[in-house]
Amino acid sequence: MARRRGRGPALSVLPCVAALVALASGCGIRATTVPVDVGPAPSRVSCDTPEQAGGQSGVQGFRATVELVCGSQLVGVERIVPVPEKRVVRDPVALVAQALLEALERSPSTEERDAGFTTGVPSGMTAGAPRPGDPAGTVRLSRKPEDLPPVALSQIVCTLAGNDAVSAGPGPVVLGGPDADPPRAWECTDAVRSRPESVPTLGELVRPSPSAGPTPR
Repeated sequence: MARRRGRGPALSVLPCVAALVALASGCGIRATTVPVDVGPAPSRVSCDTPEQAGGQSGVQGFRATVELVCGSQLVGVERIVPVPEKRVVRDPVALVAQALLEALERSPSTEERDAGFTTGVPSGMTAGAPRPGDPAGTVRLSRKPEDLPPVALSQIVCTLAGNDAVSAGPGPVVLGGPDADPPRAWECTDAVRSRPESVPTLGELVRPSPSAGPTPR
């Protein structure tokens, strides 16, 4: 008569497995609660720039790209930017800068908010003409640039740098505050656009050239 091989050892293992399970339960062994870094959560915002309608009839404006925040980065949105009604500044560069500031301060439209866009630029800021001795194209803000929230400063720098009327080609934007402190050169880089909260690293002080001083008698 043939023997049944393998049945005995297999059955004898089952009580051992059950004992180990019971022992683990009795010792209070639980699943680990140590957090595991699996990378950032996927963004739920689209950051798709909505179509910009044409300017309103009778409203003077120009087409420009303003830098808004979306998905923790700067994303350019094309808009029709109205020219400020109160043209208290006659300097053309400051006038364009004022219009862009007002565009940045304005709350995003419903379509922009739905796409995930926000802005960190505080309201009520103004742009002024350069002081005597400032380099050509300097924009004097009503608040010191280094005192602004980093994201707001990143938005302003990258928006002004992308406008030909303010920045003559790629390169830094020269910004100053309302006081007599020398202006600084600020640059919009890929690092600024991808991590606007990490800005600013203060740019170089732009000292007036010797020829900018008063003419000796």
